[in-house]
Parts: sequence; C-alpha cells; structure tokens
Amino acid sequence: MTDTEKTKKLYISDPYTWEFEARVIEVTEWDGHPAVVLEKTYFYPEGGGQPSDRGTLNGIPVTDVQEEDERVYHVLEKAWDSSPSAAGRVDGGRRFDHMQQHAGQHILSQVFVELFDGATKSFHLGEEVSTLEIALKNITDEEIEAVEKRANAVVFSNLEIRSRLVDEKDIHTVPLRRPPQKAGLLRVIEIADFDYSACGGTHPLRTGEIGPIKIIKWDRIRGNLRFEFLCGFRAVRDYIQKNRSIQQIANSLTISDREVVAAFSRLREDLKELKKEMKVLRTKLLEVEAEEFHAASKGPVIQELFKNREEDEIRTLALSLIRKAPHVVLFGLEAGERGHLVFARSDEIDIDLRELVPFVSPLIDGRGGGQPSLVQMAGTKMEGLSEALAAAAAYVNSQLSSC
Repeated sequence: MTDTEKTKKLYISDPYTWEFEARVIEVTEWDGHPAVVLEKTYFYPEGGGQPSDRGTLNGIPVTDVQEEDERVYHVLEKAWDSSPSAAGRVDGGRRFDHMQQHAGQHILSQVFVELFDGATKSFHLGEEVSTLEIALKNITDEEIEAVEKRANAVVFSNLEIRSRLVDEKDIHTVPLRRPPQKAGLLRVIEIADFDYSACGGTHPLRTGEIGPIKIIKWDRIRGNLRFEFLCGFRAVRDYIQKNRSIQQIANSLTISDREVVAAFSRLREDLKELKKEMKVLRTKLLEVEAEEFHAASKGPVIQELFKNREEDEIRTLALSLIRKAPHVVLFGLEAGERGHLVFARSDEIDIDLRELVPFVSPLIDGRGGGQPSLVQMAGTKMEGLSEALAAAAAYVNSQLSSC
C-alpha cells in the first residue's frame, strides 16, 4: 500500500455498476470526518455541478465523496472497521436520477445555443431541482416552449450518448459547445451529432433514458437568465403533483381542468371587489364601535385590552375616538405571539405620550415610539399588557389632574 496510489474511477466508463469490491489503500479523514481511499471505485465524487453519490461501504453509510490529487475519498458516517477491503453499494436511484439531470442539462444547453445562441454560464444539480444560467437577456413563454419541444425531440430520438478521451492538443478537432476548463487528457461526452461537451459527470447510454425535460421556472441573475428544470422521474413526479392539484381545484369548483385558469381569474376579481366592500363595511363598523366607546366613557381616559384583532383596526378605532371628543385612548392587543400597545390623544389634550415609552415598554419587553399624540409599541411579554395599561392610565390621570 502506498499513500500516492491513485484511485481507478470506474464510474467514468461504467455508470451502471452500483455494487463492487475494492481494496482499501488508505484510512484517513476528510474535513474532520472518517474516510477511506480505495484502489478503485464506482462512487462519483462531487464536481462539475453534480453532487456526489451516496451508498455504503461494508454497510457503513457513505455521506460524501470527494476527489483530490487523483484519489477519491469516501467520507463515512462512522470510523472504518480496519478491514483491508470494502464491499461498495452505490445508491442506484440517486445515481440514475443524477444521470438523467446531467444529460438533460447537456441537451438544454445545446438547444439554447442552437435556437438563441445562448451560452451556458453555470449549472447546478440540486436535490429537488437543477438550475441552468444562460447568457440571455429576455425570453418569452413561446420561446421557452420551443426550447422544451426541441429538447424532448432529442430525448425521444433516443440518440446514443458516447464518451471518449481526447488529448488537449487534439481537442480543436472536436466541435465542443464551450471551451474545456481543464488541460491534459479530456473526457468528451457526445450526444450523437447533436452536442459535444468536455465533462466528467455520469450520463445514461441513450437520450431516451433521460425521460421528459421540463422547465418549471425562470428568473434573472447577473444580467443573465436562470432556469429551473426537471428531467426524468423528477419531471414525472412534478406532473403527478401538479395534475393532482389542478384536479382537486377543478373538482371543488365543479369545472373541467382546462377551465381552472379562467375560473381563478374570475375569483381573483371577485375577491378584489369583496375586499373593497369589506374595507368600507369595516370602516363603518369601527365608527359604530367608536361611538359606543365614547358613549360609555366616564371621563377623558378610555382604556381597553383586546384579543385576536388586527393592529390596524385598534389603531383606526383609537384615531376615530380622539376625533369625537377630548380623549386619551390607551389600547392593548394580544395577537399571535406578540403584544401591542396603541396610545392616542386628542389635540386639545396637552400630554406628550412619548413619555410613556420608557416605563411602559419594559413591562411587555418591547420597543416602540411615535409622536406626542400617537405612540405604538410591540413586545413579546403579553402577560405584561394589563400592567402596562394600568401604569399608562395612572400616568395620564396624574398629568390631567395637574393641568
């Protein structure tokens, strides 16, 4: 055994073998975690936008795989058992999913070049969705549909996906989609007469294995466009989930699934109108409530603790009250996990309500402020609201009696 022995990376030529036996050439650590280096491996190490494989070695979970100096480090969940050999089992479902996504990216990247001369700037294969950054400024829904149709036509053509090694001095003979990022002996992935790319990732043998390709979202980033996409089983799962949601909505509205968008638009407009009507009605109700508070008041100070109401409602109620007569309104509110205080006074009463903040806010463990005639505070100690209102009322009454 030598510390400089390289790992034979068998996943490059055979991405479909997921069980193997290999000799251990080093027991070590990676980033503080136990790890082993094998003489050969079918575990793919993280790189080129593709995550590493998962699986087991002698039954020990492999949590990460990394490569350094031509050696592949298998990061383990627990320490190695000192065995000189390892029985490896790659998570085949995860591997094949990554093969679908990565090969689908090759197709999408070439289609963007073919249709819009849009070069790929970056690629990331995520756990749920993958992203592709393309050097384009804008795109329409019709153009995205054209990309999807062309990409899936390539998939359905079931083209052969080949890999071969090319020396860097001969790489100019290969019509690569983008210049290689490495020197030396380069691995070229060729999708028969469609795309040529220098890549070290894992891919299926034919495009038909990729399955459907679907762009699900796009946004702008760094002056380019970033597309989220799904391939293969990911796209199928997404379709199942979305189709189920559409059917549930359609069934609840007693319409067909093709009528859902139009029905949603109508409901949205109806909701806007209802919100306008509710706002008018709520304003009228708050006026009635303010009148009731005013009629029941036995002095200038009106104090009340509310529960489960909107903060803007009690603020509007307070402002309505101080316009009816000379009042100082002290409202508290328990809502969710926070307590609120709203203090307001009429212009005829010469009290600076900001003076209440220093000794009232600690009672609710809160913060706040405002103007001489209107103060608002919020805090997490709701049990202190009653004490805070009582303290505020005592202060206001003392100020009124001294006027």
